[in-house]
Amino acid sequence: MSERVRVLVVDDSAFMRGAIARLLSADPRFEVVGQAADGHEAVQLARKLEPGVITMDYNMPGLNGAQATRAILAERATAIVMLSAHTSDGARETIEALAAGAVDFVTKPRGEVSVNLGDVRIELLSKLVAAAGANVAFDQVEPSSVPSSRSPRSSRSLAAATRAMPPGTRVVVLASSTGGPAALVRVLPTLKLGDHGALVIVQHMPSGYTRPLADQLSEVSAVPVREAQSGDVIEAGVALVAPGGSHLCVDRAGRVALTETPPVHGVRPAADVTFKSVAQGYGGRAVGVVLTGMGRDGALGLAAIKAAGGHTVAQDRQTSVVYGMPKAALEMGVVDDVVSLDRVGKLVTKLIG
Repeated sequence: MSERVRVLVVDDSAFMRGAIARLLSADPRFEVVGQAADGHEAVQLARKLEPGVITMDYNMPGLNGAQATRAILAERATAIVMLSAHTSDGARETIEALAAGAVDFVTKPRGEVSVNLGDVRIELLSKLVAAAGANVAFDQVEPSSVPSSRSPRSSRSLAAATRAMPPGTRVVVLASSTGGPAALVRVLPTLKLGDHGALVIVQHMPSGYTRPLADQLSEVSAVPVREAQSGDVIEAGVALVAPGGSHLCVDRAGRVALTETPPVHGVRPAADVTFKSVAQGYGGRAVGVVLTGMGRDGALGLAAIKAAGGHTVAQDRQTSVVYGMPKAALEMGVVDDVVSLDRVGKLVTKLIG
């Protein structure tokens, strides 16, 4: 990195702003160019200072972190990394901000105000460096602006309203990592499963964050979305999200098994694990899609699906926040279609139909 990354620090706690600024200033890769105490000030300083990266708190007076993220991205493509509280509310808030277009997040070690920020120092610095090199789009779709074909329902009512997967159903697996929540918010409204498609989503995310992700996606999706549980049977017309901290496998009968075997590519859930199980169980009825993300997860899984006669898709470079996972699959020569993010849902709908 030839030039230092210009960082704007946003937090309503003066203590946290100072702690984050000191941590970043001690690293020669970063230059702290400003500090904002609330969302409105964050929007103003982002406009004035044009930072390369912003660290963003969520709970602030005026605009919260998600609202500030949308406002900033509406004016200028800027990489935003959320610092979230280590609580269930913090997880929901983080998912909202990621869906609004934040690139990534780091969980504070202790609640909203943490005296142990050094515990996440390496993670924070590495994610800020990665965010500085991300391809950030500023035409993010607000979840509330996407029409939904249904009202949110409980898991019990979802099961009652759908059918078990019949023979001939195609099983689609969407895999994503950095930039994935915002990408999924754009894909799912245009993806129609109909009577012949079942969907599994594998997003790299720790335990505690995937249920709020499923809830967020369910608000904008054309199909019901819920976090998977061991023993579930995948169903036509329903989307399941692999839970953070577990690999998800699907057998030939459509039964879901969750395992805590070692991480693959350093992540759990890993897309390769799910892709391979679906390839083995469904062969030519499998569809694998790799969206934005760092690393190589998904490439070997797409190879398994292609070898089994299924169809493989990768997001293009231009619309990927991080062109790592799609690039790895493309370089391996296992991708049937390379498409922009806005074409993914329509293409998968066509393949199912």
